[in-house]
Amino acid sequence: MERIRIVGNPNLQLKGKVKISGAKNAVLPAITASLLTKEKVRLKNIPLVKDVFTILTVMKELGANYSKRKNTLSIQAKKINSAEASYELISAMRASILVLGPLLARYGKAIVALPGGCAIGSRPIDLHIHGLEKLGATISLEHGYIKAEAKRLHGAEIEFEKKSVGGTENLIMAASLAQGETVLKNCSLEPEVSDLCELLVKMGAKVDGIGQETIRIKGVKELGGATHDIIPDRIEAGTFLVAGALTRGNIVLTHSRPHHLDTIIEKLRYSGAKIEQLNNHSLRVIGSEDIKSQDVTTSPYPGFPTDMQAQFTILMTQASGTSIITETIFDRRFT
Repeated sequence: MERIRIVGNPNLQLKGKVKISGAKNAVLPAITASLLTKEKVRLKNIPLVKDVFTILTVMKELGANYSKRKNTLSIQAKKINSAEASYELISAMRASILVLGPLLARYGKAIVALPGGCAIGSRPIDLHIHGLEKLGATISLEHGYIKAEAKRLHGAEIEFEKKSVGGTENLIMAASLAQGETVLKNCSLEPEVSDLCELLVKMGAKVDGIGQETIRIKGVKELGGATHDIIPDRIEAGTFLVAGALTRGNIVLTHSRPHHLDTIIEKLRYSGAKIEQLNNHSLRVIGSEDIKSQDVTTSPYPGFPTDMQAQFTILMTQASGTSIITETIFDRRFT
């Protein structure tokens, strides 16, 4: 679904309290990271969204078993039946590319459909492929599939030409079981990348430089199980903050990470909204009667997130004055 229409009262002010869900963009790589071990990985604070169920279907087809109780997921890839998932499943969403690194690292081969499932522009996978080749993989593109093989990956020094969240995540996972040390430069700084690293460390990976542009991974022979709480979804939190500002409302957000929202909060305060941090995990937004216009340019974290661009554009339609919105991440966000 690419469009949803909401009809409401233009004079309605949104008020109340909302609990922020776990981050979809953190749980998807966490699920694929379970391919790196035979042991059970337990993930808490799972968001119950379509992409999660899609990637779980992919995992089940590969041979992993899982059970879910409320917002807790237990997944175990004790034995993998195949290093290839069906085209229909894996091409349905772009996050499917994240099975490539773990499969290659643990099983020595992977056949992955070119990623799809996104209508907001091109997302080249060359950074993933180039990095895995430097780790020793032989990769070819055939009939819509990425085919990769490697007896065992080896450490390397790799610098990303441009920041790539998925590329950073794929190579960190692959390098965790590679022989020797891998140095990744110009890594993405997104909290979701750091959350994946924290999970891998709990599983026994040796990762230094978490949250920095240069990350060092010393490969180990095997990883173990772990229990991990998925971080709150900063985009969901940001969306509710904008909703409060847009409707001149009063909304309290719980189970959030305010320090992940610094740029969004700064922009909202400039627009006139009052943002109050109640504690380490809660925020209150109170909208202003007079919304002030401003320019917004998207950029990688810690800059203004591209996934908040649409929400902020709507907010600026209600502002006094002219705003210029510049999208630098995805080439078809406006179409």
